[in-house]
Amino acid sequence: MEEITEGVNNLHVTAADYHKKNRIQVSNTKKPLFFYVNLAKRYMQQYNEVELSALGMAIATVVTIAEILKNNGLAIEKN
Repeated sequence: MEEITEGVNNLHVTAADYHKKNRIQVSNTKKPLFFYVNLAKRYMQQYNEVELSALGMAIATVVTIAEILKNNGLAIEKN
């Protein structure tokens, strides 16, 4: 048990790990649109920024989420 605790205490969070914590992978079939909007709002409060990620047909959902956040003044467009 001590080895596990020691291993956990020796973990370091890198910039890549931080970046993954604020990423939302969006699916257009699993959750409703506003689930992702509300999740993005919570992530922005916690991490000050959020990365929306999607593949295929879910890209349109990500664009919609980004536009909703932008229109509410909660996000800016970043290249």
